[in-house]
Amino acid sequence: MGTAVRLREGVSGTGLRREAARARDANQARRLLALAAVADGVGRARAATLGGMDRQTLRDWVHRFNESGVEGLINARSPGRPPKLGPEQRAWLKGVVEKGPDPASDGVVRWRCADLRRAVEERFGVDCDEDTIGRALKELGFSHVSPRPQHPAQDEDALAAFKKTSRGGWRPSSMA
Repeated sequence: MGTAVRLREGVSGTGLRREAARARDANQARRLLALAAVADGVGRARAATLGGMDRQTLRDWVHRFNESGVEGLINARSPGRPPKLGPEQRAWLKGVVEKGPDPASDGVVRWRCADLRRAVEERFGVDCDEDTIGRALKELGFSHVSPRPQHPAQDEDALAAFKKTSRGGWRPSSMA
C-alpha cells in the first residue's frame, strides 16, 4: 500500500475552511472542505466521502492544490468548438452586408440569411446554418429587420403621382 500524498506545508484546516467560505464556485468549496478534513487528520477515505468523491479523485485534487493553490481547485473551462466563421470571413460578411446586394450579379434585391449562407459557402467553402449567419450579423451590429427593398427601375415621379392626397381625419356623422 502506497503512502498518502501530503498537503503542502503551512496549510491548516481552518485556513482551508475560510477559503471555502469565500469561494464562489461550489465545486471548489467542496474540494477545499475535503482538503480541510485531510489537514485536520481525518482519514483519506472519510475525507473523500465528505467531499463527494473517491480516494483517487481526492489524491488528484491534492496534487492540483499543491501545484496551483486554491485557484487550482476550480474546473478548467472547456475551450468549446471553434467558430465556423473566422475574423476574416466576418469582416468580409460585414462589408458585403454594408455594400448591399447587386441584383445583376447576386440575383437578389436584399440580403437574407439564406442568401448570405450561400455566398459564404461559395466564397470560403464553409457550410454553416442560417442561424449561424444570423448570430454573426447580430454580433456585427446588424438588425434582423431590414427596410423594404426598392426596385432598381422604380420611377419616383410615377410613385409621387400615384400617392393620394389625404383629406382631413375621419369624423363620425352626427346622430340626429
